[in-house]
Amino acid sequence: MSVKVAVIGRPNVGKSTLFNRLVGRKLALVDDQPGVTRDRREGEARLGDLSFTIVDTAGLEEGAGATLAGRMRAQTETALVDCDAVLFLIDARAGVTQSDRHFAQAVRRAGKPVILVANKAEGQGGRDGVIEAFTLGLGEPIPISAEHGEGLSDLYDALVAVLPASAGPDAEDDEPAPLKLGEEEDGNEADPTKPLRIAIVGRPNAGKSTLLNRILGEERLLTGPEPGLTRDSISIETTWRGRRFKLFDTAGLRRRARVVEKLEKLATADALRAVRFAEVVVVLLDATIPFEKQDLTIADLVEREGRALVIGLNKWDLIEDKSAKAQTLRAEADRLLPQLRGARVIPVSGLTGAHIDRLLEAVVATHEIWNIRISTGRLNRWLAPVIEETPPPAVSGRRVKIRYMTQPKARPPFFVLFGAQVEKIPESYKRYLVNGLRETFNLFGVPIRLSMRSGGENPYAPKKRRG
Repeated sequence: MSVKVAVIGRPNVGKSTLFNRLVGRKLALVDDQPGVTRDRREGEARLGDLSFTIVDTAGLEEGAGATLAGRMRAQTETALVDCDAVLFLIDARAGVTQSDRHFAQAVRRAGKPVILVANKAEGQGGRDGVIEAFTLGLGEPIPISAEHGEGLSDLYDALVAVLPASAGPDAEDDEPAPLKLGEEEDGNEADPTKPLRIAIVGRPNAGKSTLLNRILGEERLLTGPEPGLTRDSISIETTWRGRRFKLFDTAGLRRRARVVEKLEKLATADALRAVRFAEVVVVLLDATIPFEKQDLTIADLVEREGRALVIGLNKWDLIEDKSAKAQTLRAEADRLLPQLRGARVIPVSGLTGAHIDRLLEAVVATHEIWNIRISTGRLNRWLAPVIEETPPPAVSGRRVKIRYMTQPKARPPFFVLFGAQVEKIPESYKRYLVNGLRETFNLFGVPIRLSMRSGGENPYAPKKRRG
């Protein structure tokens, strides 16, 4: 189990900047205003030959337990309990504040190894703050600049005392190597050894964090009645029925015209990155007001990015005539999202936990479809009668001749149609072929890509006898 190091401190001392520096990527949102981070975020950090899990936390703030500040502090206190060591950050330019002194006592009471870090210590402006940090009684402060990468060698020396040296994490390939299949051999490109990446997206206040907490079985993510609580896209690993998942909680996505603040723009961009990184995207709808325009825009984004889709109808506990409502909404999904026809629509309640297993079963089943590879033999046995019954329309008086079809890759299913003038086939006929593929091979809930290539003889047609 990886050693955990929590980054603790009052708001706006540079915790997320240091987190990004240690993980080597801009995973956490960073802005000049305080209180950007709300949930605790974990990442795999490397510093020299040390590897450990770094935990970014919300700024320690005072407030009643029921308030937003109080709930954020509770998340930070949980990180403090779970970690093996603490990096306690202060702002060297601002010097030691009364809040620093107050929270230093809380960190000291936790009984964990503490490394005092004086951030923003570049140049002469932070010198006095570094000296003043000795008064906190947490040992010798380490002056660094997380933004510029200064002082990390001293931080490494301090971490060596509390963390074991270990090899870096194994690199994960985003895409598996293409399968080599025979013409009559189906296959699947899913790699069961890697966690299935699932992003939960939707409009603000659809209940994404509440649902994830219910899946995890703990209050891991900050929730509340306030819309837009989640800002960073938080990734969390869990196991369900022996299957490893990597779940991404994302910020609520509003219409672009309504997104004016810089911080919300950053949060939106972070959510879109989570969609691109995921394999299956659960678009979570509020069952009391489903299929708003923004819901359809989000689902269309998932299709354009080539990700598998599952639709979750959250707050199902508020629906009265559940059976009739479920049938109506499934029909609505097919009507409003023809490009993803047959996508699984699962009623669920993050509040009560109803149908959580059904949702995850749908995610796994849709992931299998997204990874499927259909043999060339099966494809062409389906294709021949289809084009014989409904041939493609002629182009400028010239007949379009389709020779054969193959599927070179999955994730999502990608098909190539070979023949003469096939690049001139109209979109309506392409949709006809795509719908036929979806119905015949049960490719529901996943985008289907169809490419046209002219030329080439059908290698699977009977060979002509030579005279």
